[in-house]
Amino acid sequence: MPTSITEVAGGACARIDLAALRHNLGVVRDRAPGRRVMAVIKSQAYGHGMLPVAQALREQVDAFALARIDEAVALREAGIDAPLVVLEGPLTADDLGLARRHDLALVIHDLHQLALLQADMSGGALDCWIKFDTGMHRLGFDPAQADWLLEQLRAPPWLRLAGLMTHLANADDLSDTTTETQLARMRTVLPGCGLARSLANSAGILAWPDSHADWVRPGLMLYGASPLTGRDADALDLRPVMTLSAPLLAVRRVPRGEPVGYGGTWRAPEDLSLGVVGIGYGDGYPRHIGQAAQALLRGRRLPVVGRVSMDMLMVDLRGLPEARVGDRVTLWGEGLPVDEVARWADTIPYTLFCGVTARVARDYGG
Repeated sequence: MPTSITEVAGGACARIDLAALRHNLGVVRDRAPGRRVMAVIKSQAYGHGMLPVAQALREQVDAFALARIDEAVALREAGIDAPLVVLEGPLTADDLGLARRHDLALVIHDLHQLALLQADMSGGALDCWIKFDTGMHRLGFDPAQADWLLEQLRAPPWLRLAGLMTHLANADDLSDTTTETQLARMRTVLPGCGLARSLANSAGILAWPDSHADWVRPGLMLYGASPLTGRDADALDLRPVMTLSAPLLAVRRVPRGEPVGYGGTWRAPEDLSLGVVGIGYGDGYPRHIGQAAQALLRGRRLPVVGRVSMDMLMVDLRGLPEARVGDRVTLWGEGLPVDEVARWADTIPYTLFCGVTARVARDYGG
């Protein structure tokens, strides 16, 4: 007889291990000794929760990096008093006022931002980083403009230059020479100017020691996923911070040959039991997960079968007769690296972390 229920206590949950987060920061310190650390916690700390992550690391890092002004303002209003750097910088003159009011450092990467600063007559100290485009061609000034730019930005007496930065485009690939080219270009930018430099993202920290400079900017590695192509997190001594799990809602017997799920894309190869798990693409689990996908139940990996639906997915319970309604099923995290799940979904860990929706509870520990 099929087993089913109408309600199971405890739905999908992302357990956030703050002790693992601090361990991963320790790996940053070990790989880049003596460097200042600007922890990247944009986009809700890659889905882990911006404020709890900031609270957990505030005494152990030198600054936090956010993408946008509103993220930084939210942290200030929540009582975070650490240095905050806004990577996208100001878009309007109002942003300059917010930066002053909340003591935010702005990254200046475009001529329209330079014009905002030159037109600003409100006074009051303002900290800025200058970003250069050394080959990614996304944001940043041409290195050939460096001398002129420094002259322009040093003119306003209220403007304080914090440092220079660039962003590495291909540091995840150790066989790609782009990183060496970018580092060489950055060495030509204002040598001897006395300003601090920040070049290394997570991949740079782990694989390109020449990129460490004065400040490093770890992002993905803080959350326990590998930023390097072909290298899993455990090989880099990184511990998973997020473990995503959901309850087993039902255990069903399915006869041989019967289709399962939307479109009947998977058929039972024999009489078997299927587990219905209470998580789906409405929670952030990828609908397009590949046929090799697995989930973890009672220490055993089980195939994910059929199409992922909005609120549920199914696992093949053959060989696990002890599975019971209410058991917690791990979708990624402890025991099931997110790096593997990302490969099954033909994506990257960033999209999985950031895709976990608001209806998934976050449980913080450690």
